[in-house]
Amino acid sequence: MRAIMAHDKGYLAPHEAKIIKIRELTDTTKLFELKFVEEHLNPLFRNDPGQFVELSVYGIGEVPISITSPPTKRGSFELGIRNVGNVTNAMHKLKKGDIVGIRGPFGNHFPVEEYKGKDLLFVTGGLGYLPLRSAFRFALHNRDDYGKIYILYGDRCPADVLFPEENEEYEKREDIVFLSTVDRDDEMCWGGNIGVVTSLFPAIADKLDPKNTVAMICGPPIMYKFVNIELEKLGLDSDHIFLSLERKMKCGVGKCCHCGIGDKFVCLDGPVFTLRQIRTLPEALM
Repeated sequence: MRAIMAHDKGYLAPHEAKIIKIRELTDTTKLFELKFVEEHLNPLFRNDPGQFVELSVYGIGEVPISITSPPTKRGSFELGIRNVGNVTNAMHKLKKGDIVGIRGPFGNHFPVEEYKGKDLLFVTGGLGYLPLRSAFRFALHNRDDYGKIYILYGDRCPADVLFPEENEEYEKREDIVFLSTVDRDDEMCWGGNIGVVTSLFPAIADKLDPKNTVAMICGPPIMYKFVNIELEKLGLDSDHIFLSLERKMKCGVGKCCHCGIGDKFVCLDGPVFTLRQIRTLPEALM
Protein backbone atom coordinates (compact mmCIF):
# COMPACT_ATOMS: atom_id res chain seq x y z
CA MET A 1 0.00 0.00 0.00
CA ARG A 2 2.76 2.39 -0.95
CA ALA A 3 0.29 5.03 -2.07
CA ILE A 4 -1.23 5.10 1.41
CA MET A 5 2.19 5.10 3.05
CA ALA A 6 2.86 8.38 1.21
CA HIS A 7 -0.42 9.88 2.42
CA ASP A 8 -0.06 13.16 4.35
CA LYS A 9 -0.92 11.47 7.66
CA GLY A 10 2.40 9.66 7.49
CA TYR A 11 3.11 5.98 8.00
CA LEU A 12 3.10 6.26 11.82
CA ALA A 13 -0.54 7.32 11.95
CA PRO A 14 -3.20 4.64 11.49
CA HIS A 15 -6.03 4.92 9.01
CA GLU A 16 -9.51 4.02 10.20
CA ALA A 17 -10.89 0.71 8.93
CA LYS A 18 -14.33 -0.75 9.44
CA ILE A 19 -14.99 -4.40 10.25
CA ILE A 20 -17.35 -5.64 7.53
CA LYS A 21 -17.39 -9.35 8.33
CA ILE A 22 -16.37 -11.63 11.21
CA ARG A 23 -16.04 -15.38 10.91
CA GLU A 24 -15.20 -17.80 13.70
CA LEU A 25 -12.46 -20.17 12.60
CA THR A 26 -12.00 -21.95 15.96
CA ASP A 27 -12.95 -21.29 19.59
CA THR A 28 -9.99 -18.89 19.88
CA THR A 29 -9.41 -17.63 16.32
CA LYS A 30 -11.52 -15.30 14.18
CA LEU A 31 -11.20 -14.02 10.62
CA PHE A 32 -11.91 -10.30 10.28
CA GLU A 33 -12.59 -8.67 6.92
CA LEU A 34 -11.92 -4.93 6.85
CA LYS A 35 -12.30 -1.93 4.56
CA PHE A 36 -10.90 1.56 5.01
CA VAL A 37 -13.38 4.23 6.03
CA GLU A 38 -11.80 6.56 3.45
CA GLU A 39 -13.12 4.83 0.34
CA HIS A 40 -10.36 6.09 -1.94
CA LEU A 41 -7.82 4.07 0.06
CA ASN A 42 -9.42 0.68 -0.61
CA PRO A 43 -8.34 0.30 -4.26
CA LEU A 44 -4.86 1.51 -3.32
CA PHE A 45 -4.26 -1.17 -0.71
CA ARG A 46 -2.14 -4.00 -2.05
CA ASN A 47 -0.31 -6.54 0.08
CA ASP A 48 2.32 -9.01 -0.99
CA PRO A 49 2.09 -12.53 0.50
CA GLY A 50 3.59 -12.61 3.99
CA GLN A 51 3.36 -8.89 4.74
CA PHE A 52 1.75 -7.54 7.90
CA VAL A 53 -0.15 -4.53 9.18
CA GLU A 54 -0.19 -2.79 12.54
CA LEU A 55 -3.66 -3.13 14.04
CA SER A 56 -4.88 -0.60 16.63
CA VAL A 57 -7.82 -1.22 18.91
CA TYR A 58 -8.44 2.27 20.20
CA GLY A 59 -7.93 2.68 23.93
CA ILE A 60 -6.18 -0.69 24.23
CA GLY A 61 -3.06 -0.74 22.04
CA GLU A 62 -1.48 -1.85 18.81
CA VAL A 63 -0.20 -5.21 17.57
CA PRO A 64 1.35 -6.53 14.32
CA ILE A 65 -0.90 -8.94 12.44
CA SER A 66 -0.02 -10.80 9.23
CA ILE A 67 -2.44 -10.36 6.34
CA THR A 68 -4.37 -13.57 5.69
CA SER A 69 -5.91 -12.70 2.33
CA PRO A 70 -3.94 -12.89 -0.93
CA PRO A 71 -3.07 -9.89 -3.13
CA THR A 72 -5.76 -11.03 -5.55
CA LYS A 73 -8.43 -9.94 -3.06
CA ARG A 74 -9.07 -6.26 -3.81
CA GLY A 75 -11.25 -3.68 -2.08
CA SER A 76 -10.95 -5.31 1.36
CA PHE A 77 -8.50 -7.48 3.27
CA GLU A 78 -8.58 -10.20 5.91
CA LEU A 79 -6.78 -10.64 9.22
CA GLY A 80 -6.82 -13.97 11.04
CA ILE A 81 -6.50 -13.25 14.77
CA ARG A 82 -6.15 -15.60 17.73
CA ASN A 83 -7.14 -14.30 21.16
CA VAL A 84 -3.80 -14.38 22.99
CA GLY A 85 -3.34 -10.94 24.61
CA ASN A 86 -4.91 -7.61 25.55
CA VAL A 87 -5.24 -6.22 22.03
CA THR A 88 -6.40 -9.43 20.42
CA ASN A 89 -8.84 -10.04 23.30
CA ALA A 90 -10.32 -6.59 22.72
CA MET A 91 -10.45 -7.26 18.97
CA HIS A 92 -12.42 -10.45 19.55
CA LYS A 93 -15.04 -8.43 21.45
CA LEU A 94 -15.64 -6.05 18.54
CA LYS A 95 -18.59 -6.42 16.18
CA LYS A 96 -19.36 -5.84 12.52
CA GLY A 97 -19.30 -2.09 11.87
CA ASP A 98 -16.78 -1.28 14.59
CA ILE A 99 -13.73 0.84 13.72
CA VAL A 100 -10.05 -0.03 14.21
CA GLY A 101 -6.79 1.56 13.09
CA ILE A 102 -4.50 0.14 10.39
CA ARG A 103 -0.91 1.02 9.47
CA GLY A 104 0.91 -0.67 6.64
CA PRO A 105 1.39 -3.04 4.97
CA PHE A 106 4.97 -3.50 6.12
CA GLY A 107 7.83 -5.91 5.54
CA ASN A 108 9.07 -8.01 2.67
CA HIS A 109 7.21 -11.07 1.42
CA PHE A 110 7.19 -14.69 0.33
CA PRO A 111 8.54 -14.43 -3.26
CA VAL A 112 5.78 -16.41 -4.95
CA GLU A 113 5.58 -14.16 -7.99
CA GLU A 114 9.35 -14.19 -8.47
CA TYR A 115 9.41 -17.97 -8.93
CA LYS A 116 6.98 -18.49 -11.77
CA GLY A 117 7.64 -21.80 -13.50
CA LYS A 118 8.98 -23.42 -10.33
CA ASP A 119 7.42 -26.12 -8.16
CA LEU A 120 6.20 -24.67 -4.86
CA LEU A 121 6.20 -26.37 -1.47
CA PHE A 122 4.30 -24.67 1.37
CA VAL A 123 4.83 -26.03 4.89
CA THR A 124 2.84 -24.58 7.74
CA GLY A 125 1.98 -25.31 11.33
CA GLY A 126 -0.59 -23.82 13.71
CA LEU A 127 -1.11 -20.08 13.34
CA GLY A 128 1.54 -20.08 10.61
CA TYR A 129 -1.31 -21.11 8.32
CA LEU A 130 -2.72 -17.57 8.47
CA PRO A 131 0.15 -15.61 6.84
CA LEU A 132 1.11 -18.48 4.53
CA ARG A 133 -2.48 -18.69 3.26
CA SER A 134 -1.90 -15.38 1.51
CA ALA A 135 1.00 -16.96 -0.41
CA PHE A 136 -0.51 -20.27 -1.46
CA ARG A 137 -3.89 -18.80 -2.38
CA PHE A 138 -2.06 -16.33 -4.62
CA ALA A 139 -0.30 -19.27 -6.29
CA LEU A 140 -3.57 -21.19 -6.68
CA HIS A 141 -5.25 -18.13 -8.19
CA ASN A 142 -2.44 -18.05 -10.76
CA ARG A 143 -2.17 -21.83 -11.06
CA ASP A 144 -0.92 -21.91 -14.65
CA ASP A 145 2.19 -19.90 -13.69
CA TYR A 146 3.65 -22.72 -11.58
CA GLY A 147 4.66 -26.34 -11.75
CA LYS A 148 3.66 -28.71 -8.97
CA ILE A 149 2.18 -27.23 -5.80
CA TYR A 150 2.42 -29.00 -2.45
CA ILE A 151 0.78 -27.75 0.77
CA LEU A 152 1.63 -29.50 4.04
CA TYR A 153 -0.32 -28.37 7.10
CA GLY A 154 0.04 -29.50 10.70
CA ASP A 155 -1.84 -28.42 13.82
CA ARG A 156 -2.18 -29.49 17.44
CA CYS A 157 -5.60 -31.17 17.29
CA PRO A 158 -8.69 -31.27 15.04
CA ALA A 159 -10.39 -28.50 17.04
CA ASP A 160 -7.54 -26.13 16.14
CA VAL A 161 -7.55 -26.83 12.39
CA LEU A 162 -8.10 -23.63 10.41
CA PHE A 163 -10.27 -23.30 7.29
CA PRO A 164 -11.39 -26.97 7.24
CA GLU A 165 -13.82 -26.37 4.36
CA GLU A 166 -11.07 -24.85 2.21
CA ASN A 167 -8.77 -27.73 3.11
CA GLU A 168 -11.39 -30.21 1.93
CA GLU A 169 -11.53 -28.42 -1.42
CA TYR A 170 -7.74 -28.58 -1.73
CA GLU A 171 -7.78 -32.31 -1.01
CA LYS A 172 -10.20 -32.86 -3.89
CA ARG A 173 -8.14 -30.93 -6.43
CA GLU A 174 -6.06 -32.96 -8.85
CA ASP A 175 -3.68 -30.13 -9.73
CA ILE A 176 -2.19 -29.77 -6.22
CA VAL A 177 -1.16 -32.01 -3.33
CA PHE A 178 -2.64 -30.99 0.02
CA LEU A 179 -1.75 -33.06 3.09
CA SER A 180 -2.66 -32.34 6.71
CA THR A 181 -1.90 -33.82 10.10
CA VAL A 182 -2.55 -33.22 13.80
CA ASP A 183 -0.31 -33.88 16.78
CA ARG A 184 -3.10 -35.67 18.61
CA ASP A 185 -6.70 -36.72 18.03
CA ASP A 186 -9.63 -35.48 20.09
CA GLU A 187 -13.37 -36.05 20.41
CA MET A 188 -13.83 -34.73 16.86
CA CYS A 189 -12.43 -38.03 15.53
CA TRP A 190 -9.79 -36.86 13.08
CA GLY A 191 -9.47 -39.94 10.90
CA GLY A 192 -6.40 -38.57 9.12
CA ASN A 193 -2.65 -38.57 9.69
CA ILE A 194 -1.50 -38.13 13.29
CA GLY A 195 1.98 -36.74 13.89
CA VAL A 196 4.05 -33.62 13.41
CA VAL A 197 4.12 -31.94 10.01
CA THR A 198 7.42 -33.59 9.06
CA SER A 199 5.60 -36.95 9.16
CA LEU A 200 3.99 -35.86 5.87
CA PHE A 201 7.31 -35.57 4.02
CA PRO A 202 7.63 -39.28 3.07
CA ALA A 203 4.44 -38.96 1.02
CA ILE A 204 6.01 -36.37 -1.28
CA ALA A 205 9.73 -37.14 -1.07
CA ASP A 206 9.83 -39.20 -4.28
CA LYS A 207 7.78 -36.61 -6.18
CA LEU A 208 9.86 -33.51 -5.41
CA ASP A 209 12.45 -32.19 -7.82
CA PRO A 210 14.80 -30.41 -5.39
CA LYS A 211 16.49 -28.41 -8.15
CA ASN A 212 13.17 -26.96 -9.28
CA THR A 213 11.42 -26.52 -5.91
CA VAL A 214 11.06 -23.42 -3.75
CA ALA A 215 9.84 -23.93 -0.16
CA MET A 216 7.94 -21.38 1.92
CA ILE A 217 7.44 -22.03 5.62
CA CYS A 218 5.55 -20.43 8.48
CA GLY A 219 4.92 -21.87 11.93
CA PRO A 220 6.36 -22.20 15.43
CA PRO A 221 10.15 -22.03 15.90
CA ILE A 222 10.50 -25.69 16.90
CA MET A 223 8.85 -26.70 13.63
CA TYR A 224 11.42 -24.77 11.58
CA LYS A 225 14.33 -26.72 12.98
CA PHE A 226 12.99 -30.09 11.88
CA VAL A 227 11.39 -28.94 8.61
CA ASN A 228 14.71 -27.40 7.56
CA ILE A 229 16.48 -30.68 8.27
CA GLU A 230 14.01 -32.59 6.09
CA LEU A 231 14.22 -30.07 3.25
CA GLU A 232 17.99 -30.22 3.18
CA LYS A 233 17.85 -34.02 3.21
CA LEU A 234 15.73 -33.73 0.08
CA GLY A 235 18.41 -31.53 -1.50
CA LEU A 236 16.76 -28.10 -1.52
CA ASP A 237 19.16 -25.19 -1.68
CA SER A 238 19.12 -22.99 1.43
CA ASP A 239 18.56 -19.94 -0.78
CA HIS A 240 15.30 -21.52 -1.96
CA ILE A 241 13.91 -22.08 1.54
CA PHE A 242 11.99 -19.05 2.84
CA LEU A 243 10.79 -18.68 6.44
CA SER A 244 8.73 -16.01 8.21
CA LEU A 245 9.79 -14.69 11.63
CA GLU A 246 6.66 -12.53 11.96
CA ARG A 247 6.06 -13.52 15.59
CA LYS A 248 8.98 -11.36 16.80
CA MET A 249 7.66 -7.97 15.67
CA LYS A 250 6.09 -5.08 17.56
CA CYS A 251 6.17 -1.50 16.20
CA GLY A 252 6.68 -2.44 12.54
CA VAL A 253 9.05 0.40 11.67
CA GLY A 254 12.28 -0.39 13.53
CA LYS A 255 11.76 2.14 16.34
CA CYS A 256 11.15 -0.08 19.38
CA CYS A 257 14.02 -2.54 18.69
CA HIS A 258 11.83 -5.40 19.97
CA CYS A 259 12.52 -7.51 16.89
CA GLY A 260 16.27 -6.95 16.71
CA ILE A 261 18.18 -10.11 15.76
CA GLY A 262 21.91 -9.65 15.32
CA ASP A 263 22.32 -6.73 12.95
CA LYS A 264 18.79 -7.01 11.55
CA PHE A 265 15.28 -5.89 12.45
CA VAL A 266 12.64 -8.44 11.51
CA CYS A 267 10.09 -5.72 10.71
CA LEU A 268 12.46 -3.90 8.33
CA ASP A 269 14.66 -6.67 6.92
CA GLY A 270 11.96 -9.37 7.06
CA PRO A 271 9.75 -10.87 8.21
CA VAL A 272 10.69 -13.37 5.47
CA PHE A 273 14.27 -14.66 5.40
CA THR A 274 16.05 -17.43 3.54
CA LEU A 275 17.47 -20.35 5.48
CA ARG A 276 20.94 -19.19 4.47
CA GLN A 277 20.30 -15.81 6.11
CA ILE A 278 18.90 -17.36 9.28
CA ARG A 279 21.97 -19.55 9.70
CA THR A 280 23.95 -16.39 10.47
CA LEU A 281 21.34 -15.39 13.08
CA PRO A 282 21.31 -18.24 15.60
CA GLU A 283 18.86 -16.48 17.92
CA ALA A 284 16.30 -16.17 15.08
CA LEU A 285 14.66 -19.50 15.87
CA MET A 286 14.73 -19.20 19.65
